[in-house]
Amino acid sequence: MRILGLSLTRSLFIGLITFATIAVNASIPEIKPGTPFTPLEPTREESITTQQVMSNLLRGHYERKRLNDDLSSQVLDTLLDDIDSTHSYLLQSDVKDFEQFRKTLDEALSRGNMKPAFYIYNRFQQRVNERLSFLLSELKENAGKYTFDSDETLNLDREEQPWATNARELNDLWRKRLKNSILNLRLAGKEDDAIIELLTKRYQNQLNRVHQSKPVDAYQTFMNAVTRSFDPHTQYFSPRNSENFNINMSLKLQGIGAVLQTEDEHTKVVRLVPGGPAAKADNLEPEDKIVGVGQDKDGEIIDVVGWRLDEVVDLIRGPKNSTVRLEIIQGNDSTSGDSKIIAITRDEVKLEEQSAQKEVIEVIDNGETRRIGVIDIPTFYIDFQGRMENRPDYRSTTRDVRRLITELQEENIDGLMIDLRSNGGGSLEEAINLTGLFIPTGPVVQVRGARGNVEVLQDLDPEVLYSGPMTVVVNRLSASASEIFAGAIQDYGRGLVIGGQTFGKGTVQSLRPLTEGQLKITQAKFYRVSGESTQHQGVIPDIMFPSLFDKEKIGESALTLALPWDTIKPARDMKNNPITSKIPQLRDLHNVRIEDNPDFIFMREQKDLVTEMRGKTEVSLNEKVRRSEREVNDERRLALENKRRLAKGMPVLDSINDDTDKAEDKQNSSKKSESSDDEIEGVADADTKNADDEKEPDAMLQEAGHILLDYMKLSSPAPGMTALR
Repeated sequence: MRILGLSLTRSLFIGLITFATIAVNASIPEIKPGTPFTPLEPTREESITTQQVMSNLLRGHYERKRLNDDLSSQVLDTLLDDIDSTHSYLLQSDVKDFEQFRKTLDEALSRGNMKPAFYIYNRFQQRVNERLSFLLSELKENAGKYTFDSDETLNLDREEQPWATNARELNDLWRKRLKNSILNLRLAGKEDDAIIELLTKRYQNQLNRVHQSKPVDAYQTFMNAVTRSFDPHTQYFSPRNSENFNINMSLKLQGIGAVLQTEDEHTKVVRLVPGGPAAKADNLEPEDKIVGVGQDKDGEIIDVVGWRLDEVVDLIRGPKNSTVRLEIIQGNDSTSGDSKIIAITRDEVKLEEQSAQKEVIEVIDNGETRRIGVIDIPTFYIDFQGRMENRPDYRSTTRDVRRLITELQEENIDGLMIDLRSNGGGSLEEAINLTGLFIPTGPVVQVRGARGNVEVLQDLDPEVLYSGPMTVVVNRLSASASEIFAGAIQDYGRGLVIGGQTFGKGTVQSLRPLTEGQLKITQAKFYRVSGESTQHQGVIPDIMFPSLFDKEKIGESALTLALPWDTIKPARDMKNNPITSKIPQLRDLHNVRIEDNPDFIFMREQKDLVTEMRGKTEVSLNEKVRRSEREVNDERRLALENKRRLAKGMPVLDSINDDTDKAEDKQNSSKKSESSDDEIEGVADADTKNADDEKEPDAMLQEAGHILLDYMKLSSPAPGMTALR
């Protein structure tokens, strides 16, 4: 996702990219519980690298921060949050001891002195070592005696809880966590002996890995606390991380096409790569937790709870056409702990598989069928190598969309929708060029550097390929380049923006080499034609759709130390927007239409249910209570789905887990679903289904089509449809 043709730097990129690191050891020696953790020592190369990182941050970061006591304090707080956000390992005495570094980490960083960082990391690893040793001892001596008929509860939200004063308090917390793990497995149908065996193996694996820690682990943990103290998108890449980053940038790897991150002791799905194997398989979704990985159709499922992210990733990656089996806990099930095993066939995840696609949907308007063309753009891509070699058939978003629009016009569409839902960004150049298909020459985006200099990036091509009525559909994971395009279309009054508030990633990063690894550093911010930043706030749609996405957890505004929203001088006069005056009437028409719409009723009611379930900060450790809660929740979810189905004349489901139809996904019925908290693509597209299967229309696209038709009628003084311009 490099940006070409700009005067900023050759290594610029935008988008949402996450990855993992380091290969799995073929065999890890078993560590006896209670074995002390061997402290790690920093290397000379890490000292040199630290000075290089700090030089780059202090001179090149967009936020001109000073290396002083304030930054030192922020680094310490960030580090503690990174290693023990739930206050479950460290003691009050540990945290008090670390206070000796609160005002001195700046001096250590300036000298490349990593001893304070390693001191903190080693203490933390020792506490992790103690917790795992406790769990293994508890499993061996007491777990078989646990009862699950008391009123005991476990607090799930510990970020604001005080640090434990002694080991006894932590033992009680981890005893409850152990009970909860056992209860989750019980509810999933496992026998007690198998549960004890599974958890023993799980915690023993975690203990083994603690003792396999290397200096690079301590170093990158600390350095990323330093970089995150500047902003959430500035990041240190170890040599292995750099290798994985290059894989992501090339958009070529053999695997399942999923972006993962660690959450507590679980590996969580953040998003699926559009067009990738996981997205096509239609059985894995954002927020799902991966608890086991098996190879081929009958390979043993290896428990990976507590594993390092890099190790889990290495298990999931594999040769093209091979099969990986994942044991997952679905993200919408936060309390039951039920798991299921899914299979995904690995493939090469390529740019071409994420290319723009078209379809024509039919929208019934006052008894008349209108044809709306839809172009789905999963990412802003370009084959840089093909362009440099002057290949006549090289692929890019703009070239593909140009072809698709021409084809749609030949099919006599009445209007056009650009679907950017869950498009995490990509090439800035392509965002500018794509905008140019719909506007005459003019500014598209502004870029302000660290020194305050502003560069206005323009569409210089006077051609307007499509001047007809159009909308842009977005959601919370429409980010970066997507926000630039949607914002420009909105600023020019060229089309309606419909859907959910976008992600709000309005920063530019560059990649800089180091003695060991690389530094991804934020060096600029994006601004719309209107002068408004896309950072933090994102793009606010003209018409908002209901969404399950929690803005407190998803988006730039949910990230600690994210750069703020602000404004600069507009790049052009924005006073004569033809859409603005009609927005209130369009909203009224939309609200009347969705009042009795079964899909929108479902989304509103489901949001209420999900919000209620997310609000639970405690879980009961009483088995009878938990089973009852699960049954009630399943009944409520099933009732909501069947209410929707009955209203639409569809057959009802007998169970919420009925595989003949995915109840929570059908609200969107496209490869981009808002059925999970993390707003990533979910339901498979049409070519993954049998030819005889009837695809349920996408409720959001249907309503977006109605809104577009409403605007066309409001804009036309005479019968018939006219362009928005």
